[in-house]
Formats: sequence, C-alpha cells, structure tokens
Amino acid sequence: MVTHAEWARIRRGLRFGQVFEGTVVKVPRPGAIGIFVDIGLQVGGFVDVLLLPEQSDDWPEEGTVAEFEIWWADSRRQIRLKPSDSRYLRTDFADFLACVRPDWPFEVGQPVRDPGPSAFDEVGSALRPDGPQAVPP
Repeated sequence: MVTHAEWARIRRGLRFGQVFEGTVVKVPRPGAIGIFVDIGLQVGGFVDVLLLPEQSDDWPEEGTVAEFEIWWADSRRQIRLKPSDSRYLRTDFADFLACVRPDWPFEVGQPVRDPGPSAFDEVGSALRPDGPQAVPP
C-alpha cells in the first residue's frame, strides 16, 4: 500500500482524461460493483459499475487489455477510470455525463485535485430515482 505522501505525489502527476493502457485484473461481482484494472502504477485502477454497461456480459473480462481514462482520484489511493472504448461504457453515457459531470469536457487535461471522499456519494445521490436527498442541518 502506498503512503499518503506517495499517493499525493502520484496524484499530482495525473490529469483528467489521461489515457492508460490497462489490464482488467479482477471482476469480483459482475453487475454489482465494477472492475479492477492494472494501469502500471503503484496504485490500482477501478471502473465503477455506474460507468459500465448495464449487462455485465458486456463488461471487459479479466485479462482484457484496453485503454482507460482517468475519471477521478481522491483520498482512497485508487485511480477511478473510465473505459475509452465505447463498447465498455454504459449505453446512455452522454446523458449520464450531462447529468453527473457536465463540466467533463473542460476538466479533460486539468490536474486531478483531491476533493475528498464524498464525491462519489454525491454522484450516487444524483442518480437516485427520487433525486438527491436533503441533508439535515
């Protein structure tokens, strides 16, 4: 496991949309959580289920080599990835992007910052059928 200082150093060298060739190393629960990808860095890569096709049969299998883009990196010491190949993206990715990350085109090429661990909680909340939940004061 990398130290906090090593993770901060690695993260400073990352840019949103930066492309890595990676190998899918684990698909622990197809259709449930996502896939783990080795992109050749000291920290692992992960593609969240929210970015993958609805049918897990369409997910890349273990051993698949493909290109992945940096989607997010926060304090978890793991690089969140987005498949570059549209075959491995959810079919409504453009709509998803407009809803969840409308500034993505402007973020591509920008340094990855550390917003803290709550960013994906906000994404999950935004995708709830009943909308984001109010946070009590």
